[in-house]
Amino acid sequence: MAASTMFNEEQINKMKGLRREPDFIEVQCGCTSRKYGDTIGKLKIFANGQFLIDCVCTTGCKEGNMTPYDFEKHSGKDGARKWTHHIWVSIDEEKIPLHKTVLLKYYKHTSNEASTSCRGKRIFHRDEFIRCSRCKKERRFRMRTKEECRIYHDALLARRWKCVNWPYDKIDCDAGEERSSRRSCRGCPRLPACEGCTTCVCLGCLKCRFKDCNCRTCVDFMQNAEPS
Repeated sequence: MAASTMFNEEQINKMKGLRREPDFIEVQCGCTSRKYGDTIGKLKIFANGQFLIDCVCTTGCKEGNMTPYDFEKHSGKDGARKWTHHIWVSIDEEKIPLHKTVLLKYYKHTSNEASTSCRGKRIFHRDEFIRCSRCKKERRFRMRTKEECRIYHDALLARRWKCVNWPYDKIDCDAGEERSSRRSCRGCPRLPACEGCTTCVCLGCLKCRFKDCNCRTCVDFMQNAEPS
């Protein structure tokens, strides 16, 4: 869909610095740091759902085509990373966070995946277990990289997963199961025996959801998830 048939909301027309091009619109944006004040940028929103920002904080700044996360970091904003709340646009001389504007409805994870690569925030995934359909023993899956997350994801989708399918070592159902005390340690960086917290349990990100997967979980995330 061309940009000329999109971005027609009245709120967008009131945004400072609005510029319309055939495949994107551009508006002035900013991020405020207690130490450095306002860092000003130009937010480009493409018809395919990609968000990129050129920084104009000083005449000598050469930072361009940044992800919103990188722009937030570049501004010196301290505290938790949440660019949808910290980056703002100007409407009638008032700073409005992106999450309160219509702009985020155009954001698409699939279009931003290549530029973000899960850098939006450092998300930790604890180890997970899958039970063998034959012997009922639980086997551990590491979740530190995108590749490991995909291995677990595909194994979870398998209708009758078995021990012989475990990707790390060649084992069968005769191999011993981890002790329960060992299984309670799943790698949480906050607490070794954590039973699940906001630090180690991810509800969906570009590291553990996949645009080439047709399962309902991945499809729903790519289509509907809020930007992080």
